Amino acid sequence: MRSIVFLALICVGVQAHASQNTLMIVGDSLSSAHGVQTEDAWVTLLKDRLEEEGLNQWQVVNASIGGETTDGGLRRLPKLLDENEPEVVIIELGGNDGLRGFPPNVIRQNLSSMIEKVNEAGAKALLVGMQIPPNYGQRYTRAFADIYPELAEKHETELVPFFLDGIYDQEGMMQDDDIHPTAEAQGQLLDNVWPVLEPMLRK
Repeated sequence: MRSIVFLALICVGVQAHASQNTLMIVGDSLSSAHGVQTEDAWVTLLKDRLEEEGLNQWQVVNASIGGETTDGGLRRLPKLLDENEPEVVIIELGGNDGLRGFPPNVIRQNLSSMIEKVNEAGAKALLVGMQIPPNYGQRYTRAFADIYPELAEKHETELVPFFLDGIYDQEGMMQDDDIHPTAEAQGQLLDNVWPVLEPMLRK
């Protein structure tokens, strides 16, 4: 009898572990709570939203680093995939590349390789689109902005068109550096991601 109970407990433990899904975010300072309290950051709000929506079988791993580029994200990704075994990966990178004037074809190739590695690991990628200020010149800003929808179409990947939509041009929503959203803007960041992310989590 004791062995049967012990076996049952093992089975329950395995089922509980198997029901836990991982959502991993690979981003830059926009996702690493730059200039805001961690409890106010959009990733923390995401964790709260998951509980509110009955999606608490999902655990969130935030692998975002301030200043990260697509090159750095690509180099870190294989180890992150191996260690965390995520089912869904949010790729929120490229902004720092753009601000530094990196060639669009290099940014595109890095992000494309990241999506491919996510797919090869059996996970689904969600690509978060970015734009850069117009002072970089119309040709460069357009080429940069086009990277994200082009990759989403090529890889049939889910896309958030523009992470800072409804934020970058609104009073009180950007920090003094005009790069990072304020604490007040974090909820809007989540609302920009959620309509695309939620169906992926419910599948």
